[in-house]
Amino acid sequence: MALIDLQNINKQYDTKVILKDVNFTLLEGQKIAVIGQNGQGKSTLFKVIMGSTEPDSGEISIDKSVKIEMLDQQPKFNANTTVRQAIEDQLVEIKKAKKEYEELTLKLATEYDNKELLNRQSELVTYIEFHNAWDIDNMIERVLKEFKLKEYEHKDVNLLSGGEQRRVSLAGLILKKPDVLLLDEPTNHLDVYMVEFLETLLNKNNFTLLFISHDRYFIDNIATNVVEIDGGVLRNFNGGYSKYLEQKQQILENMQKDHDNLVRLVKREAHWMQRGVTARRKRNERRKSEYFDLKKKAKSNPALIRKMSLELQREQKSFNTEEKQQNKKKMLYELDDICKSLGNKTLIKDFTTRILQKDTIAIVGPNGSGKSTMLKIFMEKLEIDSGRFKKGDFEIGYFDQQRVMLNNDRTLIETFCPNGGDRVELDDGRNMHVYGYLKNFLFPKEYLDKKIGLLSGGEKNRVALALLFTKKVDCLILDEPTNDLDIPTINILEEYLQNFQGALIFVSHDRYFVDKIAKKLFVFKGHGLVEESFQPYTEYLEIEKEIQELEEFEKDMEKESKQKEEKIQDTPNKKKQTKLSYKDQRDYDMLPEQIDELENTIEELNACLMDPACYEQKGIVAVSNELDEVKKTYEEKVERFLELEELVESFKN
Repeated sequence: MALIDLQNINKQYDTKVILKDVNFTLLEGQKIAVIGQNGQGKSTLFKVIMGSTEPDSGEISIDKSVKIEMLDQQPKFNANTTVRQAIEDQLVEIKKAKKEYEELTLKLATEYDNKELLNRQSELVTYIEFHNAWDIDNMIERVLKEFKLKEYEHKDVNLLSGGEQRRVSLAGLILKKPDVLLLDEPTNHLDVYMVEFLETLLNKNNFTLLFISHDRYFIDNIATNVVEIDGGVLRNFNGGYSKYLEQKQQILENMQKDHDNLVRLVKREAHWMQRGVTARRKRNERRKSEYFDLKKKAKSNPALIRKMSLELQREQKSFNTEEKQQNKKKMLYELDDICKSLGNKTLIKDFTTRILQKDTIAIVGPNGSGKSTMLKIFMEKLEIDSGRFKKGDFEIGYFDQQRVMLNNDRTLIETFCPNGGDRVELDDGRNMHVYGYLKNFLFPKEYLDKKIGLLSGGEKNRVALALLFTKKVDCLILDEPTNDLDIPTINILEEYLQNFQGALIFVSHDRYFVDKIAKKLFVFKGHGLVEESFQPYTEYLEIEKEIQELEEFEKDMEKESKQKEEKIQDTPNKKKQTKLSYKDQRDYDMLPEQIDELENTIEELNACLMDPACYEQKGIVAVSNELDEVKKTYEEKVERFLELEELVESFKN
């Protein structure tokens, strides 16, 4: 069912064409990522759909009963409203529907054949189930916790930072679940754990979604389709970001030679994505297979859980021996048992490391764990509380979101050629014409005389990055460099960083960017603990999640064992069971075959979701829903088999 249909939409501002004969359809259950260079029409497309901008021509067809809502970049809240109230204010209709349902249920106890009441009850059930609202109060609690808003729940929402306010607005919207949800850079101001939680909610609850994002893993994990806007033209691609790259490569390979540079970038990106993600996927599948086998055996031998947990922790902390050959490289920083606290909060405790000439380090971890504090220590803007911190004699280039190196009153050519002329000296010794250099950062020639103050936020970021790479420095320190950048600019940034000959230290929540650039991680775990790891970030996160699952599984086993012991103590005279009942024996014999069949079905459905010809024929929503149901049945049968297997083992003892 088409919820939004745009036909031949045209829009231009002055002489700049933003949308040109655009045709766009959003079907129920689709999650479409909108990508493209900043200023190419992504936000305009959203405004046309929301009705805040009128197209110059074309037809817009949106059912009036369809509720469309959008996450604002700068949300507004009523005065004197707490964080919890701001979320609950968006859920008034849901709570009203639940209350009406409860009242109708009481009435039907005495008027059980009232068809009007029964029909209304059925409508309410459909509404409540669509919004996943049977347990709405617990969902509010969970979202407050996962988005790190619980500590602010009784605080005036208008006193929070801009990023925190966006999290409040996002929390309310995903609980409200409108018919169509529009999200503009939803992962900005979210750490990786919040992003994973958001991905789970959006996938599990079958949202219909249109979103703008530069987070390529988020796009890959969420999107059923990718729409690219380039030069006012809209192109549709099936699948997530990796599928987009494959299809885009085929298109670009057929274009003219002046696209060679872009083709090269896309080929590199596609090659990295295929190599990196495929390798990780194979490792993760192997681990999950081992984990599943372990769960089968764990109830008879709980020590296996602890064994695998310890093995995973060792793998997470493993070091590449080649990286330890320090004596061949220039030492930039030496840290010995450094500690740093702010207020009563310990951010860094007894951390020791060495940073060498060509180290590429990502500083990662939850918001508020101390990452920016670490950068300030490296910049010598903060002193440590204890330990030893030594910085060598070298030049630092620094980039943050404030863009302090830019003067709004200067033009681009004045910024890059402050002493006159039209040539730029680059950090690698090359000398380029200023236009040729800025063209690499996607600036047209007419921008050379444009003042910095007239540029958009994304354009200013591009200028700041371009300026950074003209400086002769030994170490780059970057704070969230991909925020507010479009994907084409991030690709350019990545290429420059991969060719940079000095050390690189950066803070980022962008998992794709970290995986692609970093060779080492400083992982802030909280409570002052900082770990070093040489793994890809997504692999580190995957192992971290598996360790948590194992620990939770172990706790559940201990709780279950305790409950059984208490039950035995309460019924001491009960005759001990020595064999399975008829029904249990029948299930025990039949379940292995049923589980195998379900595993095959899951593989087939997953394959269908990766094949446009298959899911377009059956309907991607139908296939996805079927997969969810089969997985649910699979988990139930596996759990039942494990219970029976444990019972059989108990007869042997």
